[in-house]
Amino acid sequence: MPEKTLLNEKDLHNYQKFCVDFVEGKPQCALFLDCGLGKTVIALTAISHLLYDSFEVSRVLIVAPLRVARDTWIAELDKWEHLQGLRMERVIGAEKDRVAALSRRAELYVINRENVEWLVKHYAGRRLPFDMLVIDELSSFKNSKAKRFVALKRVLGQFTRVVGLTGTPSPNGLEDLWPQIFLLDKGQRLGRTMRTYIDMFFTTPNTWLPYKHELKPGAEEQIYERIGDICVSMKASDHIQMPDRIDNVVELKLSPREEKLYRQMERDMLLPYADGDILAINAATLAGKLLQLANGACYDEFHNVRVIHDRKLDALEDLIEAANGKPVLVMYTYQHDLARIQERFGKYSPEKPDGVRELKTADDMVDWNAGKIAIAVTQPASTGHGLNLQRGGSTIVWFGLNWSLELYEQANARLWRQGQKDTVVIHHLVVKGTMDEQVMRALHDKAADQNALLAAVKARIKEAV
Repeated sequence: MPEKTLLNEKDLHNYQKFCVDFVEGKPQCALFLDCGLGKTVIALTAISHLLYDSFEVSRVLIVAPLRVARDTWIAELDKWEHLQGLRMERVIGAEKDRVAALSRRAELYVINRENVEWLVKHYAGRRLPFDMLVIDELSSFKNSKAKRFVALKRVLGQFTRVVGLTGTPSPNGLEDLWPQIFLLDKGQRLGRTMRTYIDMFFTTPNTWLPYKHELKPGAEEQIYERIGDICVSMKASDHIQMPDRIDNVVELKLSPREEKLYRQMERDMLLPYADGDILAINAATLAGKLLQLANGACYDEFHNVRVIHDRKLDALEDLIEAANGKPVLVMYTYQHDLARIQERFGKYSPEKPDGVRELKTADDMVDWNAGKIAIAVTQPASTGHGLNLQRGGSTIVWFGLNWSLELYEQANARLWRQGQKDTVVIHHLVVKGTMDEQVMRALHDKAADQNALLAAVKARIKEAV
């Protein structure tokens, strides 16, 4: 078997070298990079320089989503010649495994974000043995009340360098930005508390939605100006050859009986059944119930599944047939979506290899990329970050939509990324006159807001002549 050829630092693109220099030159900074631009190798190259050239850091803590912490960072080390000397320990798994990993000598320690609180408690007031922090998917720290944020906030002063990496810094609006920027500069640019940030840049309209804040006139530009020195953004389409992409909305229509049930739920927040009602106790719950109904089934008050229609299953069957054997990746939202898809098309097993297979394990991902899976299903949150699935297929079907722009864009980017050889087709199953249409509009509007932020901190790179 021929030896694997390693890439070298000279193989980095100009935009990647720009980002490496940016990280080295800014003790606290964020890179807002589209999927496929190589944020992992950028961060590792900068870390290597800081470790061995300038000797500014000695041990680095990397916080990442679980699968990214387990697979992506260690895999990147194996691809590049200039990173071969870096030792990495994965602080994941059972507690005894995490403790053992921390006790072994290495330059890099990568931990999944769910264990950040545990890590801080593990050192019980002692100083953490790291002087640099890298937060992969910084946007997952957008909740200032979350335990992971509170834990990191407590130890921020122990790091001389902090780097944040993400593609969608404000997926639901600029309110999401404060916690992320705080982890970089401890409140220097946008205020020391979330309350201060809101008071400085937002108004609270006198409506029945007290949590809905609106930007003050000129506030958007002020925010961009304040963070512009430590944040830089790049769009994949500006720097690499992206595959073609086609977005397709498949409009579906309910029957009169099905629409009557949907409207009753929308109006009364209740669908009565003899042995368990479908009930919504508030507006947020109602929105979720209506999305479930649009998908074709809904949980009742006892968590039993009430099937209403098969419109999306029929449409999915048509799309799979039209794919003519090409692999299809289906994004689902609720467990009853998964169960009904598996019931319709058959559940994968060694005896039924052509059945629906859920992408959960590393082996599942390998088999998908090897073209061994005809129908794959996954929740966007499970495959939303850091996984390369572009070799296994080029067709996505959104069976159920969700409100998160971040999950939507990251999930699509599993296939629509550098290395994809075919045109990517993204189908959205949308039931007319339902919450599906509102979600599609919301995603479009959020994308517009996100693009404004990214444009404001866009990198201006002088290409080498």
